[in-house]
Amino acid sequence: MRSTFKTRPTRKISKEEFQAHRRKQMEGNPYSFAHGLNFYKLFWIFLIGSVIGFVVETLFCYVVEGFFESRKGLLYGPFIPIYGFGAVLMTLALYRYRNRSSTVIFVASAVIGAAFEYFCSWVQETVFGTVSWEYSGSALNLHGRTNVYFALCWGVLGLIFLNYTLPFLTEWIEKIPNRAGKILTWALLVLMVLDMALSAAAVKRQDLRREGIPARNAVELFLDETYDDETLKRIFPNMQPAEDKHDEAYAASFDPRNRAEGDIT
Repeated sequence: MRSTFKTRPTRKISKEEFQAHRRKQMEGNPYSFAHGLNFYKLFWIFLIGSVIGFVVETLFCYVVEGFFESRKGLLYGPFIPIYGFGAVLMTLALYRYRNRSSTVIFVASAVIGAAFEYFCSWVQETVFGTVSWEYSGSALNLHGRTNVYFALCWGVLGLIFLNYTLPFLTEWIEKIPNRAGKILTWALLVLMVLDMALSAAAVKRQDLRREGIPARNAVELFLDETYDDETLKRIFPNMQPAEDKHDEAYAASFDPRNRAEGDIT
């Protein structure tokens, strides 16, 4: 028996229709707890950006190195806060350019992303005495903290983020019920702050241990016993002392390809 069911032909969406749909997504729901660029919206962008960053870094490592490795930015959870803060920065800085040309968005994203990467590297080295990336051996780098290649990557990411990711996130976040959204936001915020504070304290305490400063109270003793050097190396395998960042032999020990198989996580 011949089926009489016919599928409706798919129609290609024009550029104008896509832009109109994107503008509608970006306008959002005025009755949502996270409408516009308020605190709730920015926190969710930070949280989701941190998770996306973890996924991207993990997959990038697998594609380039051929195996999975811990790329977490915090002690607990699949988060890399630098991506979360970067997503918030891109949102605040690029939102005004959402209707501008792709070239303008790309250039602005490249400059903002490179400056942000440089700033984060400087803060990590200054406050915690460590570095997690070092580009001194690459072409057109700036003090080893960023380079043209990654600036271009930031440009592409910013273009994708503003044109596709942010409209989708806006639509998705604003679908969360208002009461549940507010409660969940504050609960996740408390957990995130605790995770970030504990991670910062553990890394700072490691820096003090390297300087030969013994634990002076119960908190520092807890950090020494719970988050010793071996534990932190397993969680943050790419983090190394800032004073050794130009030591090629020492830096080679942080290359995943030169580690013993049992050390790779």
